[in-house]
Amino acid sequence: MVGARLRQLNPAVTVSTLSTPPVPERVVLLHGLLRTRSAMSRLATELQADYEVVNQTYPSRRHNIETLATLAIENGLANRQAGQKVHFVTHSLGGILVRQYLSQHQIEDLGHVVMIGPPNQGSEIVEAFQQNPMLAMLFNSLNGPAGKQLGSHPNSKPNTLGAVDFSLGVIAGNRRLDPILSNLLPTESDGKVTVKSSMVDGMQDHIVLPVDHTFMMRDKRVIRQVKYFLEKGCFLHND
Repeated sequence: MVGARLRQLNPAVTVSTLSTPPVPERVVLLHGLLRTRSAMSRLATELQADYEVVNQTYPSRRHNIETLATLAIENGLANRQAGQKVHFVTHSLGGILVRQYLSQHQIEDLGHVVMIGPPNQGSEIVEAFQQNPMLAMLFNSLNGPAGKQLGSHPNSKPNTLGAVDFSLGVIAGNRRLDPILSNLLPTESDGKVTVKSSMVDGMQDHIVLPVDHTFMMRDKRVIRQVKYFLEKGCFLHND
């Protein structure tokens, strides 16, 4: 009865149009090593007005990158509606999990991916610790199998994943707050990952901001760039 009256008032209006709101796009957030979903909470809050946000956690110390990628991303994709576009926003190790997963799987209706401080070519810090047996034991016990895989040598996991073939924007930092670890890095870095190491062949865009690795995903400048890339597929340069 209601539908008939609506059609009489405006023949172009259909009941299905009125009763089926558009499906919101989903954004899956993935934190980094030794962190939890709370690390991405500010991003989640900032994005939830425009997206369905899944702030996905995973046991970063327990498994290798291959296992973590399947666990985190498939949980992040769970209960997705048919045709729902999905984006990813990651910090540090989370970006490597996305690369690992997409190297072996396709995700339907994949939108944009924004990686914040990703060790796309590994981290020299991992290499420095592995050269000393005692330091290697300490590092591996603290960071687990995935941490050990993040070295910068040619056969490390990040360096064997190859170029990306999806819409990717990378945000790197060049501010160092840790005077000890940052001294292990040879060039401009965020204290954990060099600007050069954040880059990967095939990425759509890259930007460097004056932020440090540990807190960069909470920085308002980073969040603004994340929002812009999710909408436009590029960063806002010279802002």
